[in-house]
Amino acid sequence: MSLTSWRRMEAVFSAVFVLCFLLTTGVHGDSLTVLQAPEFVSFQKGDWPVSGEKIPDLVALTMGFSVQEDLSWPGLQAGPLFQRPRANVLVVVRGVDSLALPQNVASYPLENPVPFTLDSVAETVHSLFAEDTPVVLQLAPSEERLYMLGKANAVFEDLPVTLQQIRARLSQDGSVLASLPLNSLSRNAEADLLFLSEVQVLHDITALLQRHRHLAKDHSPDLYSLELSGLEELSRLYGQDSPQYRDATAILASVLQKFGEDVYGLYGNSAVVEVVTVKTFEAPLTRKSRSILESKQISNPGSPYNLAYKYNFHYAVIFNIVLWLMIALALAVIAIAYNLWNMDPGYDSIIYRMTNQKIRMD
Repeated sequence: MSLTSWRRMEAVFSAVFVLCFLLTTGVHGDSLTVLQAPEFVSFQKGDWPVSGEKIPDLVALTMGFSVQEDLSWPGLQAGPLFQRPRANVLVVVRGVDSLALPQNVASYPLENPVPFTLDSVAETVHSLFAEDTPVVLQLAPSEERLYMLGKANAVFEDLPVTLQQIRARLSQDGSVLASLPLNSLSRNAEADLLFLSEVQVLHDITALLQRHRHLAKDHSPDLYSLELSGLEELSRLYGQDSPQYRDATAILASVLQKFGEDVYGLYGNSAVVEVVTVKTFEAPLTRKSRSILESKQISNPGSPYNLAYKYNFHYAVIFNIVLWLMIALALAVIAIAYNLWNMDPGYDSIIYRMTNQKIRMD
């Protein structure tokens, strides 16, 4: 074999190897990682891919709600009927396909990473537990997008929302700048401040929850949805091989690990914390302009459209009490009727026995 032929074969093998590597990384790129989950929410370890558009249904099922279409995914097993987690926290990290989160319950590859929101889950929580005013918080600091419902308006009223507020918070006491190893990150660069602002928001959320520990003791489940895009800006500005991007990835992984542990502990080990890492979404996100507060008009008793009443929190309890009480009464009636039918008047009934003796004496 000549030297030219050998070089051609080497080039072909190198191209095939690179193609296989790219295909492999494409399949096992974006991921869904479950950081924390109670024992009654059973996530199975495996490499089953989950579609991005099914994430809201997955969150709804972990909270014990029903979905319109069955989720035929073996990663989540059915749990007990009378137990539900007190909170679900979903963190979406854009700009990275995976993070080093060693202490997790399970991790799954994410396919078809289309944009999604938890608006449907928030509407379900708000409609079922409107009287208990649960906490519903949806926040994207980079886009200054905030949705709060229920007790979240009182608990997180001091939470910095706009980028200007968050950057002002970084210069105050208790800022994360004093405790984080910034290394190559700068306090003056715009993209670096965006990333550090998102880390500050995570820190402030746990601080506010520690101040309002009574939230974890009510009967209504809470919902948190956070979207972080600071890594995406760092990747666009510095590149993925830059020290700024590597330092930010390590910082975020450490912060998310501690964030999950703190929230899980605050809710009495009864919270589900998921992290979705996606390099980039396949389509732009379009949000509906309809307010979630319109869900109050769905089941108005005085509506002329003959709509059904809303289910409340006690529906499942009352249903089970009535069901098993009716079954017990039906069994009791069957047992009494059977014994009366097979009764011998001469031996089993004292009334017939006394009457029979009186007739004999006469």
